[in-house]
Amino acid sequence: MKILGLIPARYASTRFPAKPLVDIGGKSMIRRVYEQVVQSKFINKVVVATDHPEIFAHVKQFDGGVCMTKESHVSGTDRCYEALTLQEEKFDYVINIQGDEPFIKPEQIDLLAAKLTGETEIATLVKAIDQVEQLFNPNIVKAVLSKNSEALYFSRSTIPHIRSAAESLWISKHTFYKHIGMYGYRSDILEQLTKLPVSSLEKAESLEQLRWLENGFKITVAETSLETIGIDTPEDLKHALNHIHA
Repeated sequence: MKILGLIPARYASTRFPAKPLVDIGGKSMIRRVYEQVVQSKFINKVVVATDHPEIFAHVKQFDGGVCMTKESHVSGTDRCYEALTLQEEKFDYVINIQGDEPFIKPEQIDLLAAKLTGETEIATLVKAIDQVEQLFNPNIVKAVLSKNSEALYFSRSTIPHIRSAAESLWISKHTFYKHIGMYGYRSDILEQLTKLPVSSLEKAESLEQLRWLENGFKITVAETSLETIGIDTPEDLKHALNHIHA
């Protein structure tokens, strides 16, 4: 089985323009992500999929794999599919690694890759929530799972709602899961996903993966015990720098 690791890297971010090129302890964010991904035992090739010549040139400068994609893509999924079509080789699966998680662990990528069995349509990661403040933060997406470790729903709200207890006690009453936005797609499924229209649930929560569930695709879930640090804003960067110096 051949797996392509793709790192979407868009230049124009509303909250943090040129984010992939920001310096984190002497290396750019996109370089840190790339260097983590290439340590995976399962990924056969790693490519940064960007829409900007400056990011393209920077990745070339550190000898990374990179390809240019359209500026018009509205999601990382669409960018990943275009990048897949630009490869000369054929791949059974694509793993989409967020370009703003410079401390993603190779073990997390391998955990996800191990779920890609040939039958798997889509796979993703979750982590059990152990902090009350994460539980009620709408920027942290929560996932509800079936007994077969498949995603039932994702929400910015705290789900499920514990009816019989004070909110401060919810975390002791149920295992809540935080979604980690790394995806593995079977290549033929990835093509199908890019043809789906925006769904009502996706519009409501602003979560693309709800479009897939709403259209009947199965999302297999692996649970990691490792934390991730995403960088969406300049404030997040300060936390990342503290992580470097810790």
